Amino acid sequence: MTTIYHNPACGTSRNTLAMIRNAGIEPTVIEYLSTPPDRATLVKLIADAGLTVRGALREKCEPYEQLGLAEDRFSDEELLDFIGQYPILMNRPFVVTKLGTRLCRPSEVVLDILPAAQQAAFTKEDGEAVVDAAGQRVKPV
Repeated sequence: MTTIYHNPACGTSRNTLAMIRNAGIEPTVIEYLSTPPDRATLVKLIADAGLTVRGALREKCEPYEQLGLAEDRFSDEELLDFIGQYPILMNRPFVVTKLGTRLCRPSEVVLDILPAAQQAAFTKEDGEAVVDAAGQRVKPV
């Protein structure tokens, strides 16, 4: 089973979802802004992706600056509280497959954990070619 924690307003998230589907996989799509993961799930996502809590924070959003989260005075527990209160602070997209969990930034990181090959060429929304017609990466991440 493949799951993506998705924000449809985010180009990186849309590109990641499209690459999952380009592999012939229809994932479980969780729009995390309306259905945020509970704390235990969030902690597991972060740990399984090999990140720190701070590494899972989205910095380019209003609550980040408003709350002063750039300051190194907050514990992981406090940062998790903030993400729970403001789901927009969770960086995205997280993808979970039987091969692992990754924060897919850039979106082509998802190719490392997909259990199936790309079925066709894939070009990101911005025109950057990621996969060729043979289903092979155009360039390494």
